Amino acid sequence: MRRPLTGTTVALTALAVGLALAPTSPAAADHERLPQGRHLKDYTVRSGDTVTGLAVRFHAWTAEIVSHNHLGADGGLRVGDRIEIPVVTKARDEDRDKDGDKDKGGASTSPSPGTPSRDRVRRTITRAANHRDVDPQLALAIAWQESGWQMHHVSSAGAIGAMQVLPGTGRWMEHYAGRDLRLRNLKDNATAGVLLLGVLDDNTRKRRHQVGAYYQGLGALQEHGLYGETKAYVANVLAIKERLEDGRPPA
Repeated sequence: MRRPLTGTTVALTALAVGLALAPTSPAAADHERLPQGRHLKDYTVRSGDTVTGLAVRFHAWTAEIVSHNHLGADGGLRVGDRIEIPVVTKARDEDRDKDGDKDKGGASTSPSPGTPSRDRVRRTITRAANHRDVDPQLALAIAWQESGWQMHHVSSAGAIGAMQVLPGTGRWMEHYAGRDLRLRNLKDNATAGVLLLGVLDDNTRKRRHQVGAYYQGLGALQEHGLYGETKAYVANVLAIKERLEDGRPPA
């Protein structure tokens, strides 16, 4: 069993177990003051929703959803109830391509002197994955598909480095890492990508969906299923993973 990413993950997940919507509606409630950089999104609870799942999907924080909507600990979210989700605004704006309007192509910088070698990238991602209990061959397969294990790549959407992490996603993953992450640094880039894979593993039931959510975004996947281009991406990643597991080169 994969161990939790951090103590924060455990604490926030615990809050999502058995939460109920209080009788007072969010619009009428006397909410606590929200931190700056939040955008309130109206949401109608659907079957299968959990607070933690909604937090991951919309780039919010479980504890803030609980506090803002005055959720108790004596039941579950009820289908049809209206809540407000305090979305972290910068993450929402900068990660919109991860949640549906994906555009990874186009932009790329050229390697500069001192750019890490592919062997070094591979070793760094492997160490990060082992440290976080994420399948290292999966992390390597995604990194190969995304960048060919090269750190100099920057997409037209602004995704950075070997793991092609968007800046907003990087800030989101800082809460799981417990420190600042510099996405142009190889170690931090690997850490951010691996942490994201771990979060997606916690919120998807199938390996194909975990991989697809890395490319398409968890919210878009939950809303629409795998897009056609995402299915091709998933097939490529899993084929690369199989080659790596057999001791063969990724391509």
